[in-house]
Amino acid sequence: MIKEVHETVLWHLGSMTFHGKTLIMTWISMALVMIFVFAGVRNLTSGKPGKMQNVLEWIIDFVRGIINDNMEYEKGRPLLSYLVTLFMFVFFSNMLGLIPNFTFNLLHDVHFAQLGHIFSGPSMMSPTADINTTLSLALLTIILVVFLGIKHKGAHYFHHFVEPNPVFVVIHAIDLIAKPMTLAFRLFGNIFAGEILLGVILMLPGIWVLPGILPTTIWLAFSIFIGAIQSYVFVVLTTAYVSQAVTSDAH
Repeated sequence: MIKEVHETVLWHLGSMTFHGKTLIMTWISMALVMIFVFAGVRNLTSGKPGKMQNVLEWIIDFVRGIINDNMEYEKGRPLLSYLVTLFMFVFFSNMLGLIPNFTFNLLHDVHFAQLGHIFSGPSMMSPTADINTTLSLALLTIILVVFLGIKHKGAHYFHHFVEPNPVFVVIHAIDLIAKPMTLAFRLFGNIFAGEILLGVILMLPGIWVLPGILPTTIWLAFSIFIGAIQSYVFVVLTTAYVSQAVTSDAH
């Protein structure tokens, strides 16, 4: 079962190779984010908001608070929509691996794009359980950090690489490279390990008998908690890195 959930499915287009299963799960996560946001703004009102609007507004206020805690809000305000989207995408991606296979093997004999193989397992797969996804998100973060640093400080942004002594340029360069690596591997490691352990639990004999339902439920709840925490950590670290890049050295 573990092999089925995390086995790589490759698509070939000319000289390019894509991870088909990861792409499909990423598109599903994107669709879930869009459906969630649409449900939140469908009956948008300044009066008494509905439940979905309340949840969406809470998420926006939550991320706004993260920005306020790390930098001047005026500098971080352009990031709000990106960080809200990032938070929801990472969260839904983390949760996807906990959802049972809703196709019920109806695509088992579908060979187009290897869909039968992609949806062959008992559960879906989290895109964030693939290092390619988490590394892409981390690289996007570090590109954003450098871009905003140059935008706010100009060429002076690179001055911190030679502080307090030019010999430290190597250390600062390693630090810049290490940031996306730690972001990517932290998220990947937590989600991948969670799905592996969930797969092991589901393989245990008698797990669906009454005594086995309780530990499974507890582990699912713990996995949801970890998924939410990892979404929060990713957004907080992204905000902190941007804050370091845009904040004046005098502060």
